[in-house]
Amino acid sequence: MTTPLQLTLGAALFSLGLACGAPSALGPAPTVQSTAPIDGAMEVALNGAITANFSEAMDSASLTSTTFTLTSGIGEKVVPGTVTSADFKAHFWPTAHLAPSTVFHATITTEVTSAAGVAVATTRSWTFATGTSLAEGQQVPLGAAGDFALLATEGISALPGSGVTGDVGVSPATSKALSGFDLMPDGTGAFSSSPRVEGRVLAADDASPTPATLSAAVADQQLAFTDAAGRASDVTELQQGALDDLVLAPGVYRWSTDLTVPGELTLKGGDSEVWVFQVAGQLTLGHGARVTLVGGALPRHVFWQVAGQVEVGPAAHLEGVVMAQGRIALGSSASVCGRLLSQRTISLDCSTVVQPRQ
Repeated sequence: MTTPLQLTLGAALFSLGLACGAPSALGPAPTVQSTAPIDGAMEVALNGAITANFSEAMDSASLTSTTFTLTSGIGEKVVPGTVTSADFKAHFWPTAHLAPSTVFHATITTEVTSAAGVAVATTRSWTFATGTSLAEGQQVPLGAAGDFALLATEGISALPGSGVTGDVGVSPATSKALSGFDLMPDGTGAFSSSPRVEGRVLAADDASPTPATLSAAVADQQLAFTDAAGRASDVTELQQGALDDLVLAPGVYRWSTDLTVPGELTLKGGDSEVWVFQVAGQLTLGHGARVTLVGGALPRHVFWQVAGQVEVGPAAHLEGVVMAQGRIALGSSASVCGRLLSQRTISLDCSTVVQPRQ
């Protein structure tokens, strides 16, 4: 029989254990194991992210611009930015390029928690100083979404004559939202094949592990969209949103309006360089318009982050990864070398999509 004295003693020992940092029943307290830039770093590029690597998988909802902060100068002026996170890593993307030759102070507070709900052990702070130069652009991390040529949340349709090289996925919509694919279920029930797809076709109502696979891919798709949108721009409102007969170097380009490509657009750069196009409105490629890569540039390093819908006109050709909040529609004989990731729907009208090589 447990006595009142034993209960009191047990409660006191439990409280003492919490005060001394004893492991929670939910798991160990996460710690920041490494950062980039490192504490005391000098000559840091003006256009990168500030990154923290944790010892545990983290709760993304707890990592915000109030719990992962960046300040500068006397008086600790707050630097605005966007925080993205997944699993063991978090990034702070400043809204604008960092000021040159300036000391910055990054902080992660104890309000940040692991996926199990355990707060970080102690506040983590580190300091670094910028130089005067820009670094080569960083790839947008697609995570599990990068395993798909087409990925949509509400549905995907394909008219006869369309073709896809790579996997196709839809979630949380089910296989009923896949139109025109003439699906042939695999014996395992985990995916289907289609005469229009050189790859697998997956839907949320397929057998395990497909639902979990698709949920992770959709979550990573949305994270990639936020990551791309949060990057500081190098060029804004170029040509008032009408790109024709231009050659563009690598960088981050932003438009607060629609973006149209009525004719030829060339992206020139090396095989490790990155282009990010941030479009607040709609992206439209005109009839026969072409986006071409030269100099070794790769389609997997080109990102079109579009808040509206995407229209690729008849006989037009687009290179890169399209991440759209709205629908993506390809006209007759249109082609894409890249990936189409829509938070709504995708439609193919006798058009083709080829997933780029890794």
